[in-house]
Amino acid sequence: MTPSPATSRPPEAVTLGDLRRAGHVHTTVKSEIRCNLLAAMRAGKPRFPGIVGYDDTVLPELERALLAGHDMVLLGERGQGKTRLARSLVDLLDEWTPVIEGSEIHEHPAAPVTPWAIRMAAELGDDLPVTWLHRSMRYGEKLATPDTSVGDLVGDVDPTKVAEGRRLGDPETVHFGLVPRTNRGIFVVNELPDLAERIQVALLNVLEERDVQVRGYSLRLPLDLLLVATANPEDYTNRGRIITPLKDRFGAEIHTHYPLSIDDEVDLVRQEAELVADVPEPVLAVVAHFARGVRASPAVDQRSGVSARFAVACAEGAAAAALRRGALTAEAEPVTRVGDLAAVVPTLRGKVEFEMGHEGREREVLDHLLRVSVADVFRERLRGQDLSTLTDRFADGATVEDGDLGPSVVMLDQLGRVPGLAKLLQALGMGEAAEAAEVAAGVEMMLEGLHLTRRLSKDVVDDGLAVYSA
Repeated sequence: MTPSPATSRPPEAVTLGDLRRAGHVHTTVKSEIRCNLLAAMRAGKPRFPGIVGYDDTVLPELERALLAGHDMVLLGERGQGKTRLARSLVDLLDEWTPVIEGSEIHEHPAAPVTPWAIRMAAELGDDLPVTWLHRSMRYGEKLATPDTSVGDLVGDVDPTKVAEGRRLGDPETVHFGLVPRTNRGIFVVNELPDLAERIQVALLNVLEERDVQVRGYSLRLPLDLLLVATANPEDYTNRGRIITPLKDRFGAEIHTHYPLSIDDEVDLVRQEAELVADVPEPVLAVVAHFARGVRASPAVDQRSGVSARFAVACAEGAAAAALRRGALTAEAEPVTRVGDLAAVVPTLRGKVEFEMGHEGREREVLDHLLRVSVADVFRERLRGQDLSTLTDRFADGATVEDGDLGPSVVMLDQLGRVPGLAKLLQALGMGEAAEAAEVAAGVEMMLEGLHLTRRLSKDVVDDGLAVYSA
């Protein structure tokens, strides 16, 4: 998720004097976020667009932390939207903010912090040149890795500046790292426990002691920023993975979670997936049930979690399978079927960590969970419906052949006319299924559901063709 693009031109002030005459007041980043959040709440505007399923759980905790001015840790398994949530905070910053022209760390003209900026402010006074920075440039992010150095985050001596004649201990020889360069903005450290302890100490110095220690000398640097870290709960609570003083520095610890309802899971897939073919709502419901079933399976490592990207990749792969079928069978606008989900199961194995006792059985476990998901959606939506008009079509020995490359019109021709089929499609959630591809997608799901509930037989021949019969 990228920050909102500029919607207005920056103000016209070009010097510190212009700012003062315009009545500009310097505020800290956390105060700025608090004011904008309160304004959005009072106006009833969405505060975190694109964040699904957190309205009653995570977002109230996040808002309280922001209003309190706390740095925070977002704890959750992979694929729970922690980084996306952190990136959404950028929209709570002012669209434009003044900075000293030429400052490496975006210093405010009324509050310079580096020796260079303090000297410039003293020499030029109200003539101090000012430029304007968009909020999209006030966000910094670093994925913590074991090889991350102090120089990456805090800074190091710049040999070029030393070669120009400056003393090695001169504060102006420092080449600032990512954290100081995000001054007056939001800095996010992803997977914080993966930072080495000595790097955590350096980060603590910047945030708590407000000084930068580089090559044996200290530089007072009162940074103005909001720090957000993300972590896996197991790593974060494991003693030795994060130093206690740094953990204590965060004012709020917010736990994220996977979507709590099927509707939230479906909404998330619709928002995130880039679907190259139409995916009907009942098929998306199967995808949502499938993802939840995998997360709850005892065969899956619960500590690792199953990312929301699993459901997104499943839907995208199934839509691609439908598009492939359409290209090979000259179907102009193919519609995704439940059979297309089974075709992409092999490609999803890399997104799931299995328990040791189930190694080698990954495909079998996922196939079983997908069948359970199809049966669950079938029962939920067609419970109480009269399906005898559909099963009666097989009473005289008739069969219907289907496969991942089976054209829609061929399947429907084999099935023939089914009284009340439109009502069944409505109950399934297909809506006004007018096109043959839409009807075929609904019929295939009903046939598969009848098979899984032991009301129809299904034989799979060598070429992947499925034959439904009584």
